[in-house]
Formats: sequence, structure tokens, C-alpha cells
Amino acid sequence: MRRPVVGTAIGLGAALLLTAGMTTASATPPTPTASRAVQHPVLVDCLWHQRFRPTDFMLACGDGNSLLTGMRWTQWNDSTAVGHGVNVVNDCKPYCAAGTFRKYPVTVRLDRPTAWTKHPNVQQFTRLSLNYDAAKPAGYTQVMNYPLWN
Repeated sequence: MRRPVVGTAIGLGAALLLTAGMTTASATPPTPTASRAVQHPVLVDCLWHQRFRPTDFMLACGDGNSLLTGMRWTQWNDSTAVGHGVNVVNDCKPYCAAGTFRKYPVTVRLDRPTAWTKHPNVQQFTRLSLNYDAAKPAGYTQVMNYPLWN
């Protein structure tokens, strides 16, 4: 008859430990997520996520034929962001599915912040400018300006 008592005691002890652990966890308020002291404008990506100083950014959401990679931001404030990286562009020769992705060093500038339609309390940049540091893709100008989605 001792075995059921020992088994019951062990079971009750485990239940008490679980209850104590759950009570402690639920009694502790959640830690607030660390946030930036100043809410600077963000870059909104193809999946409608807020991005702050992203290292990569898809420019051609529909087909993926233009991407910014290796971004290093030297400035990001309430009106402008400036960074350097590489624009990887598909030359689409003889057609895009058979094209070659080529790399072009660029300076990126973000500006024209405005309230984001999805989250009006968040400012988002609405224009992206690429300045090709040397070579540029065929058909592009040295500086290309792109409106960003809102």
C-alpha cells in the first residue's frame, strides 16, 4: 500500500511545481519590447513590414529582378536616410527567366516621409533614389528615382 502513496506524493509534488512555475510566469508582467527612443521613418517592404536600416531590400516586388544588398546606412533621421550597397539587377537577356544578375555599387537615398496608410502613427519614406557609383544597368540613368508604395 505504500506504492500508491509514494506515487500520489510524487504526482502532487510535480503538480505543485508546475503550478508554482505557471503562477510565477503569469504573475510577471511582460517585458516591453525595446523601442527606439526616437521614432524615425521606416522603409516598407514587399510584405508590408516596417524596416529600419535594412541590409537587403527588394525593389522589384513583382518579379524579384532588382534587389539592394549589403546596405550600410550612414544616415537615418526624420527626413532622410542615406546608405551604400549593391543593386543586383537581372539584365533579362535574352529574356528575364534566362537573364544574368549583375551587380552595381550604389548610393541610396530615402526621403519624403509621410504617414503610412496601414499605420498612420508611423512615418514611412515614400521615395527611393539610386545613384550608380560607376557602371549602371542598360537603359538606366545615373540617378534613378522610385516612388515607394504606401
